[in-house]
Amino acid sequence: MRFSRSCGTLVHPTSFPSKYGMGDLGYEAERFIDFLVRTNQTIWQVLPLGPTGYGNSPYASYSAFAGNHYLISLDRLVDKGLLNKDEVEKAELPVMNKAEYEKSYELKERLFKKAAKSFYADMSDEDKENLNSFKKKNSVWLHDYCLFMTCLKANDKQPWNEWDKDLAQRKPKAIAKVEKNQKEEIEYQLWLQFEFFNQWYELKSYANKKGIRVVGDIPIFVDHNSSDVWSNPKYFAVDKQGNRQLVAGVPPDYFSETGQLWGNPLYKWDALEKDNFSWWVDRFRQMFDLYDSIRVDHFRGFDAYWEVKASEETAIKGRWVKGPGKKLFKSIKKELGELPIIAEDLGVMTPEVEELRDSFDFPGMKILQFAFDSDSTNNFLPHNYPQNCVVYTGTHDNDTTIGWYVQAPDVEKHRMREYTKSDGREPEWELVRLGMLSVADQAIFPLQDFMSLGTEHRMNLPGTVGDNWLWRYTNDMLNSVDEGRIKLLAEMGNRVPSANKED
Repeated sequence: MRFSRSCGTLVHPTSFPSKYGMGDLGYEAERFIDFLVRTNQTIWQVLPLGPTGYGNSPYASYSAFAGNHYLISLDRLVDKGLLNKDEVEKAELPVMNKAEYEKSYELKERLFKKAAKSFYADMSDEDKENLNSFKKKNSVWLHDYCLFMTCLKANDKQPWNEWDKDLAQRKPKAIAKVEKNQKEEIEYQLWLQFEFFNQWYELKSYANKKGIRVVGDIPIFVDHNSSDVWSNPKYFAVDKQGNRQLVAGVPPDYFSETGQLWGNPLYKWDALEKDNFSWWVDRFRQMFDLYDSIRVDHFRGFDAYWEVKASEETAIKGRWVKGPGKKLFKSIKKELGELPIIAEDLGVMTPEVEELRDSFDFPGMKILQFAFDSDSTNNFLPHNYPQNCVVYTGTHDNDTTIGWYVQAPDVEKHRMREYTKSDGREPEWELVRLGMLSVADQAIFPLQDFMSLGTEHRMNLPGTVGDNWLWRYTNDMLNSVDEGRIKLLAEMGNRVPSANKED
């Protein structure tokens, strides 16, 4: 579908300032939304909000449906009377520019358990009604997820295919035993999800009331060690015990001689189609409830995907396999109506992928950092854009624009300076200006570029492990942003809703 002419900022909640080691859904999130309002922006884009596993990557989650409970705000729990202020203050950590996930998880886990006990002990009739309503609304995934997380903790977070055979294969007696013996932990996992969704919906409502549209992110593949694969093995390329048989990746290219072996189990699309793609319909229904629109990661995989045997050590020996294509999106559209989707169509695209994208009017993505490595025919140069697209300076996988410019070849720097008629002293603002004034319907910029930050503030470097997803900003950094400059560029680019325009 087409979107109105607008602009906004990309920043994940973990990057917000916080006294508890990582950003959350509390008051600093509202403060960021107020910043968007002041600067004539109407879009907030986030990364996937699911519970993260090893490496803390939002793209490797224990569930395609659940929320990351570590984003729950402790301050909000104090407001609700589930924790007292003194015990929360004792849990404070020094404010830093990088998330301290392990320390944060440890202190939050202890306080969350106290809050959950308080909730269940003093549960009002209204609380019971709200909890039951939440369980009913999310029945397709919630109980399985709570069971999965309970079993995962009991098995020292080992992959589910390494659990006891009966539990891995979800034998009724094994499941019943967990439900009986681990009832308290299951109820704790339930409360975590209940509280996460309550806090998220409150925050999203705050944003929507101020004219901010929230853009989410849905990875095409799910993690093998997830509730999704454990509870729906018939939809995934795994054997009876749950061992992967076929996995996802991309073939060798300019960037990698051996390709990329992602390791996610591939879908059994025939089985999904026999069920009218119900799992995918449920997934998109959940996402459209969480967000106002969605960026679909690795969109080309719906047309064709790279299939590799799980026994392979690289992605070299793979093959292209036809995906579900239009059949999937027609089924979703039939059930859910108009699809407010952004297609992540980066990389080598085929005419078939472009036709799939355009047949549903999904806007694609344009990255300005990619615009200067060739001549005037480069598709990422603004004069080559269609209106139905989203322009970015860079995404979470790119360097900051200053970091990109510093490390770019001289010829790219020269092309950028020529194109922008600038001296290159503020490359981040030159690219923001290009995006704002382009014909692209939507223009979205990483917060780091509005803050004029260098490469040390990068969010993710694909293909590496250990130092990603950590970036956070401080209140001083947000206060230092030139809000007037953003506001002016939004006005010049005709990206301000008529109701917000000044006479």
